[in-house]
Amino acid sequence: MDAWLTMSAGDLGRGINSGEIDPVALTECYLDAIEAHEFTPRIYARMTRDRALSEAGAAAKRARLGLRLSLLDGVPISWKDLFDTAGVETEAGSALLQGRKPETDAEVLRNATQAGLVCLGKTHMTELAFSGLGLNPVTATPPCVNDHAAAPGGSSSGAATSVAFGLAVAGIGSDTGGSVRVPSAWNDLVGLKTTSGRLSLQGVVPLCARFDTVGPLCRTVEDAALMLAALEGSRTADLRGASLQRTKLAILTTTAMEDVRKAPLAGFRRATEALAAAGATVEEIAVPEIAEAMALSPILFASEAYGTWKAEIEAQPDLMHAAVRERFRGGKDFTASDYVAAWQTLDRLRARYLAETAAYDAVLVPTCPIMPPDAARLDRDPDFFVTENLMTLRNTRIGNLMGLCGLTLPTGVASTGLMMLGAPMAEERLLRLGAAAEAALKG
Repeated sequence: MDAWLTMSAGDLGRGINSGEIDPVALTECYLDAIEAHEFTPRIYARMTRDRALSEAGAAAKRARLGLRLSLLDGVPISWKDLFDTAGVETEAGSALLQGRKPETDAEVLRNATQAGLVCLGKTHMTELAFSGLGLNPVTATPPCVNDHAAAPGGSSSGAATSVAFGLAVAGIGSDTGGSVRVPSAWNDLVGLKTTSGRLSLQGVVPLCARFDTVGPLCRTVEDAALMLAALEGSRTADLRGASLQRTKLAILTTTAMEDVRKAPLAGFRRATEALAAAGATVEEIAVPEIAEAMALSPILFASEAYGTWKAEIEAQPDLMHAAVRERFRGGKDFTASDYVAAWQTLDRLRARYLAETAAYDAVLVPTCPIMPPDAARLDRDPDFFVTENLMTLRNTRIGNLMGLCGLTLPTGVASTGLMMLGAPMAEERLLRLGAAAEAALKG
């Protein structure tokens, strides 16, 4: 049974389908592992044990009757603590929301439940999802799987580490500026950032609604495709026969390759060389619009985040970690006209970016230009927190600003990722490319 703790969601689903794996035994295996693990209090905010066993029992009955709801029927996963769970606290990693108990599940959780997925519990996260580092002195900071003293990446920190430490088959997170992809990269996972508007945000605690997206953190690209279908209530992308032959990929040199540190650069170079060896044409491009869009980030992100949470923050500011609180307050001095003008500019830049990259199947960048920084130093040094957080989210934010879908893959160098950016609403195409890239990297 211990092997189940490292198997992919797809393989576990096939095991259930063949009768080799019992969903109740599988869920109990994960619950026992969670109960015994030293880092569980730092990864899970709370468990939903009774719900998990009830859902697993129903999945087992369906399996015996040949009535499985999907390939993932009976597979246990975790949920970031900003997805509403009926009757269970959903606090978004913040003391400002302590005791908040929704009456209904988030829509994506309902969809996943209707596909037969088992809800293990809620995972820790950055306060209100507004940092890419994963540091949260208010609730808990999970450890990075490769360096337990380092930050795990955020804001979906517990979602990533629940999978990386074998305490969930997959984790569901959110991504506003990189919050699925950064922790996935730092914990050697596959992470899918969906296009804004692709998956429902009903019942998801907001940060910046115009940028917020839902996405899975997984062990394989197939798992990401399966989870996307479950979250959406749609058909799974067909990954059969995926190949890099005759594909054209672009390395984005504007902004994304500046000051990339040694290990992330080595991982990225290793990955792009593997893709080229597998038949892809890989060339460099500059897109000046990226730099112009990046300059709009403080207006676009901080203004909306502060506008969303101003009342709660200013009513009890001392309940927040100072570095995160001040990041929110960075949006308080922009005017409404600044915000409107910035969005109008961004819409024009998005159109130009899509025109300049239309000839490529995907755009490639290092997922994160830095390695996981020391968590204790982040906590005690506010200036270090600011500089490392900005660098952490720099490359992933490109995908959010340009309205793209994005996929991060482990490069084979620990805690580094290859990010593939695709056109809006082109997740299925991106996942096929990702499956071929995954095979090339493993090969």
